[in-house]
Amino acid sequence: MNGVHDLGGMDGFGAVEREKDEPVFHSDWERRVFGMLLATMGQGLYNLDEMRHAIERMSPAHYLGSSYYEHWLAGLERILGEKGKLSSVEIESKMHELTSASPPRPVPERRNPELADGLGQALRSGAPTSRGKGRARFRSGSRVRVRKMNPNGHTRCPRYVRGAIGTIEHVHGKFVLPDAHAHGRGESPELLYTVGFEATELWGAEAEGRGRVYVDLWESYLEPARSVRTKVKP
Repeated sequence: MNGVHDLGGMDGFGAVEREKDEPVFHSDWERRVFGMLLATMGQGLYNLDEMRHAIERMSPAHYLGSSYYEHWLAGLERILGEKGKLSSVEIESKMHELTSASPPRPVPERRNPELADGLGQALRSGAPTSRGKGRARFRSGSRVRVRKMNPNGHTRCPRYVRGAIGTIEHVHGKFVLPDAHAHGRGESPELLYTVGFEATELWGAEAEGRGRVYVDLWESYLEPARSVRTKVKP
């Protein structure tokens, strides 16, 4: 969907600051949030695309003013609420129960060795979204234009490439379509392509150097470049 989370191609945010020897987690609560997401998604309560869409619906001020794992936590609260698994009232009640005690009560633990083993295996093997081969509409070297779209729901088509013309660099086969998967419409697998764009096509004549940008895009995002006619002013 269109929103503040779609930061690709935007500027004005300052330089990216790289932290030397950055740890995987900066605090224990980030580690817990990571585990919470794995445990809930691993039980089939929701899929990754639904989770991404939940994060996308954060308010712009909240999104820009919060950290990576805060995004995860906000998404978890939203998606578990929408699935009827956990309400905001229950969250506030439990938080009050734990913090109002003196001294504050520790967070309760629940052990599930079977679930933990399954999650460990999933992390080691991954969860591929490839769904075999299919008949491709485009082939390597084809010129394509990214459709101009303004979806209300989830999409993996970034705004900065919409309407741009590029070249098919690679055909990957079928992959789960996030636009459908995030909204309960099944996996709806489609052909996925790597599309190369000249920097000047995306940023104009002021683009730096002679760079190229490569973006993986699903087939429904694309159309033949030749089929789009530019209106000529009289």
